[in-house]
Amino acid sequence: MYPNHEKDTYGWAVYTAQLLRERKMNEVDFDNIIEEMEALGRSEKHELINRLSLVISHLLKWQFQPNMRGHSWTYTIREQRKQAKIHLKDNPSLKSQLDNILADAYDIAISKAAKETSLDEKAFPKECPYTFEQIMEEAFFPE
Repeated sequence: MYPNHEKDTYGWAVYTAQLLRERKMNEVDFDNIIEEMEALGRSEKHELINRLSLVISHLLKWQFQPNMRGHSWTYTIREQRKQAKIHLKDNPSLKSQLDNILADAYDIAISKAAKETSLDEKAFPKECPYTFEQIMEEAFFPE
């Protein structure tokens, strides 16, 4: 019996993989494979957005609240840069989406920075003040 995609995604995935290994193409649930592949792509994109938003929000806090700088901010910036680099290395085609990814990451970063600093979102620039290269540069900390 074919596991139901909506009720048992794991069972469906294992069963579908087995069908593909056995080349039983007439039994494969292609519609749900397509759906899952598209969801996987979105997930990888969202992971990079999340990593970059963490870096950017901490860079904003670093820049806009210099008297609050601390080791935890430095650690978070460095750690998330490393994670973003690994994620891009594992998913190099995401580089073609960097403009949109950065715009989304900055939008999230402003919300995070505002919440964590108690500054109004309007206190931050409308567009990201850092280039992708600066965001990823280990030595870059805005003054």
